[in-house]
Amino acid sequence: MEHIKQNFSIKDLEHLSGIKAHTIRIWEKRYNILTPERTDTNIRTYDISNLQKILNVTFLNEHGYKISRIAKLSDEEISSMVKNVAATASLQNRAINSFKVAMINFDESLFSKTYNKLLETKTFRQIFHEIFLPLLEEVGLLWQTDTLNPVHEHFIVDLIKHKLYFNIALLKENIQYTDEKLYVLFLPENEIHDLGLLYINYELLLSGRKTIFLGPSMPLKEMRYILEIHPDPAFISYLTITPRDIDEFITEFKTELCTDKIRKLNLFGAKIQNLDPSNQPEYIKIYKSITEFTNELE
Repeated sequence: MEHIKQNFSIKDLEHLSGIKAHTIRIWEKRYNILTPERTDTNIRTYDISNLQKILNVTFLNEHGYKISRIAKLSDEEISSMVKNVAATASLQNRAINSFKVAMINFDESLFSKTYNKLLETKTFRQIFHEIFLPLLEEVGLLWQTDTLNPVHEHFIVDLIKHKLYFNIALLKENIQYTDEKLYVLFLPENEIHDLGLLYINYELLLSGRKTIFLGPSMPLKEMRYILEIHPDPAFISYLTITPRDIDEFITEFKTELCTDKIRKLNLFGAKIQNLDPSNQPEYIKIYKSITEFTNELE
């Protein structure tokens, strides 16, 4: 067995789990997720049990479980939960197929029946991560290959958005804010794809953050009025098809909304996937996925 690697660096864990080293360090410090040893030069090293645990934790996190909840579980409970979640894969596949049938046939009743059945065993957050996100990825591929007409995508996205609106309304009725920081969520001019932004709004409210949701096609200059009442918000935008020139958009943001002080702009979406997060102005934060952002909300 000597030829099998038994010790791993934090970069090894990053590559094997897909979780950035920075996030792994946060999980260690805040939740004691892992227990690394250190070399004489103070470099973290991880044994095989740490690797197995980070893979299990990543699996659960990707299926909608918050790190704060996972951290309270023993290693045995984590392993057991992974087995239970994996066993529901067939249920998820059946649900995704059912939603696709509902989409093809414009059958809102089947959509509602499938969704309500999932609610018997899952939270809305779990349904969104485990069912809706994979479904939308498949829909996007089918649309690109002309298997679907755009009208099918619009139909299913609208039904999902209605569920988001409903769950956001429920949160707002009972929310207890845990952070005074305000987030302003908007889409740039001519951007109308707001599903991702809506879900980010849901996650922020779920974690007790204050939000102002402005929605699609919002000119940057018009948001200056918000600063008269709320002088220090962070801004969030989801770029799917616009703007054509992201550098110009970032420059305009600074010109319009950072005249008196620097304010943060957090960016998501297909348009930013090829940007280098380390090569951006200090007020710009690039997120390659919503999960990356929600992990930081913990």
